[in-house]
Amino acid sequence: MNFNLTDEQRLLQDSVRRFVEKDYDFEARTARVKSGEPCNGRHWATFANNGWLAAALPEDGGGLGGTVIDTVLIATELGRGLVVEPYLGCAVLAAQTLAAAATPAQRAALLPALAEGGRRLALAYSEAPSRGLPAPVVTRAEPAPGGFTLHGAKTLVLGGSDADGFIVSAREPGAAGDACSLFLAPSGAAGVERIALPLHDGSWAAEVRLDGVFVPADARLGEAGQGQAALAHGLTHAIAALCAELVGGMEQTIEITAGYLKVRKQFGVPIGSFQALQHRMADMAAELEVARSMLYALLASIENDDAAARARTVSQAKALIGRAARYVSSQGIQLHGGIGMTEEYIVGHYFKRAVVADALFGNADLHEAGNARALQADLTGKEAQA
Repeated sequence: MNFNLTDEQRLLQDSVRRFVEKDYDFEARTARVKSGEPCNGRHWATFANNGWLAAALPEDGGGLGGTVIDTVLIATELGRGLVVEPYLGCAVLAAQTLAAAATPAQRAALLPALAEGGRRLALAYSEAPSRGLPAPVVTRAEPAPGGFTLHGAKTLVLGGSDADGFIVSAREPGAAGDACSLFLAPSGAAGVERIALPLHDGSWAAEVRLDGVFVPADARLGEAGQGQAALAHGLTHAIAALCAELVGGMEQTIEITAGYLKVRKQFGVPIGSFQALQHRMADMAAELEVARSMLYALLASIENDDAAARARTVSQAKALIGRAARYVSSQGIQLHGGIGMTEEYIVGHYFKRAVVADALFGNADLHEAGNARALQADLTGKEAQA
């Protein structure tokens, strides 16, 4: 896989970095979080006007026909600035799931509004028993005259606090195993209850309850029982974007911490001259490079591997990069001392983002346990064949 950026990709990366530096410095971000607004309309319009919302969407849906690499470039820069707009939940997770699930006619009807920023959808897939994974699905889609009624509850719906609609995973009668279907439900439909949830890092999610919500037959995206494949596609892109955010956050944490060590003095010299602190900075840099390499491995797997190998790499990346981000950001706080613990200083907010990121899409323990089971099954199969 070629990781050398094209001229267009470098321009894309630069445009996001300029936005963060000009419009999203720490003071502006602090004011933005204190406003309590889940998504700033002016910023979202900037995302749309710069093509960030359309970058990885297919051309037949009004997108620019890019790849997950474009998503990762955008997410890395947003992670450096701790941007709280729902790019991950709406522009990646929901949009990529819709693109994978919908028929060509549905894509043509729905995706252009997402690419232009005129509409925001959120993916309502996670439930209490699934703990951030796409299965099991308890929510039911019961046949009704002219459509279906949806019954169930969804948790931690990213971008759902003010989304225009929800892509809901639900089981139809007779569905085998973990099979589910995906349905598009307006947020204002009768029977939809939405509870906005402010998260620890300043971003927002929602809990969505569905009590007999009617959706017409054409609100089902794609074919019956085929939702898991689309969910896997959407979650793969979302986890890649989340990992890229964390890598960007680690980069910025190290830069901020290195700058602080050069100006903070003890015994008449900068504390950055102390060998023990240099060793800790070296450990942070090493963790960052391991995480960056894991992100590259994930991107290569998305492009080249089959579904089973790709799913395993996704889980490995989610666990490894998430743990690295918590380590690097916590060390950044430690090296700053007391000021690193304050709300008024930026470095602690990278740790908050790392904590929230671990809870999204299944935590590190859950992914590592799944990988361990898969590895054990592989080894047991090889022993049986020997």
